[in-house]
Amino acid sequence: MHSLLLRWMKRLLMSLGALLLLATLLFIAGNLWVLASTSRYIDGHFEQCRPTDVAIVFGTSHWTRSGLRNPHFHARMRTSARLVADQRVQHLLLSGDNRTQAYNEPRAMWRDLYRRGVAADQLTMDFAGFSTYDTLVRARDVFQLQEALLVTQSWHLPRALFIGRALGMDVTGCIAEEQPAADEWRLRAREWVARIATVGDLYLWGREPYFLGPAEPIELRRSKDAREASEVLELDGVWLLQDRLESGRETQ
Repeated sequence: MHSLLLRWMKRLLMSLGALLLLATLLFIAGNLWVLASTSRYIDGHFEQCRPTDVAIVFGTSHWTRSGLRNPHFHARMRTSARLVADQRVQHLLLSGDNRTQAYNEPRAMWRDLYRRGVAADQLTMDFAGFSTYDTLVRARDVFQLQEALLVTQSWHLPRALFIGRALGMDVTGCIAEEQPAADEWRLRAREWVARIATVGDLYLWGREPYFLGPAEPIELRRSKDAREASEVLELDGVWLLQDRLESGRETQ
């Protein structure tokens, strides 16, 4: 009886060890898959960031839990403002969490970028970007984007790019100015877990965004200018036609 119990315990421990080893291998493999499949789409220096019409800026808190200014937030804002100033992008989609009236990431981003000189008509706020996944699904389905530049930290970009490209979007990544933070190691560690959850969201349990809503296509400044110019030309054509008709009456 005693030997039978020992054999049973040994088999149980071996099985648990095998499961733990398998889980570890899958965890490492999933992270390597995300990192390897997105590395070529990440531009390591600002000067290398590929120009495009719209950049998606991911929200984060303006302040840290200890009450200090969040360096990641300000790095994203500085980089985004530079992209517009250098005319690398024409428009910024500011996507973040707004679950309560007291916490509004898109509004905080809008105010910061506006103070940095970005025009209001070059900023669009997405108040339902509750997660990286939600932000990218909404960028595609609500804001009708098929191509975009993603602006966030280097440790966040692989997961964001992985999601965007899995959704069929042509996205590249621009690393926000790196600013060291006291608890950054926790964010990086959490990101390893989040990458595995992302693989599950995309390929296993078919995650749906928290909220979609109707389509709201982003109108770029040059598109708006072209439309207004077209309207002016149409009006000029009407006035020219009226002048010709009046001239014809006078001739008669």
